[in-house]
Amino acid sequence: MTSKTAGERVARARKRRGWTQRQLADALGYSVSWVSQAERGAIPLDRFSVLDRVADVLGVEMVELTGQPYRHGTPDLDSGHNGIPALRLALQRALMPTYRDPARAPRTLAELRTEVTAAEDLRQAANFTALGGIMPALVDDVAAALGAAEGQTHDELAALFVRVCHIARVTSDLTGHHDLAWTAVELEARTAETLGAPAPLAAASWDLCGVWLHAGGDALRSARSAAIEGIDRLEEHVGKDAELSALWGALHLRAAVTSSRLWAEADVRTHLAEAARVAPASGNTWQTQFNAPNVALHALETAVELGQPNDALGLSDRVPVDAISSTERRTHYWTCRARSLAMVHQDDAALDALLTAERLAPAHVHNRPMARQLVMDLLHRGKRSAPPVRQLARRMGLTT
Repeated sequence: MTSKTAGERVARARKRRGWTQRQLADALGYSVSWVSQAERGAIPLDRFSVLDRVADVLGVEMVELTGQPYRHGTPDLDSGHNGIPALRLALQRALMPTYRDPARAPRTLAELRTEVTAAEDLRQAANFTALGGIMPALVDDVAAALGAAEGQTHDELAALFVRVCHIARVTSDLTGHHDLAWTAVELEARTAETLGAPAPLAAASWDLCGVWLHAGGDALRSARSAAIEGIDRLEEHVGKDAELSALWGALHLRAAVTSSRLWAEADVRTHLAEAARVAPASGNTWQTQFNAPNVALHALETAVELGQPNDALGLSDRVPVDAISSTERRTHYWTCRARSLAMVHQDDAALDALLTAERLAPAHVHNRPMARQLVMDLLHRGKRSAPPVRQLARRMGLTT
């Protein structure tokens, strides 16, 4: 027995709308044969750019086609899902400025800084299972301290809360709870506005783009607008301020990914070139991981989304993987490489790349929509690698 595929979900959404395969094909600008093969799994739905277009045409949310959120049978592979109910409640409390929990002892600014840094380390390590266990209390503690602070301490705690909201947004998006991610970014933007400084405002814009990227469909146009607006606001600081230049570059990477999902290849290349122009050799300004290796990784990712696997494979060879300090980013590299290999039917090599990603961060990989779709595609093709693919599929909860 296998989990429902993306193609089956597309068919369900199409039928609910009352459309024939011909009507969906006409709306997409594809052939009826393509729709038929995609729905039965003969053509892989292995790109967000394709799923985004289908979701937009059918008027459904991206999660309906990806099947998120995914829950696993063991706590160690649940990748933060177990912490979502408590995180949701903590973010709801943070939205209420008058809420105070008298049972919680106040924390010092120094203690909170240490805990936020530890949480950021878990986020970059793609250890969302451990992160899910500490985030609710961290949101509560920083929000409470911020509500009681004044003057310079208030501003320092506000900047800290922007960072906390970023972690909450990423955790929510990567587990498929995009409505919760929106709550986190709403709090982040509201807090950044109280500071009025360009850096936290740009960081909030970067996260806002992230929410809309994960939502897909029509939200992509909102993501592109937010990225362009953020870029325009920072333009005067480029080359004068390292932090703001990095955020400007990070927003260009957001715009590049958005453009790839909107099939705007020329815009992708423009945004990548601008980002590369200011990218430092290393760095992680406001948790954006904006640096030269990550720019190279984005070039690979966008080539995959544009359906250019040969270009993607060439680009993947030029990504300095060993220079990527973030486990989450390294995992993303191996997943993108696996997807490009599968597109040219190098299935054994694709499986090897995916297994490399799994060794780095198993729970994270098991929760990534395109990694799961890739495994389903490899299962469907039934190449020589079928036994190890079946084993991976079982670990992902895709088969029983």
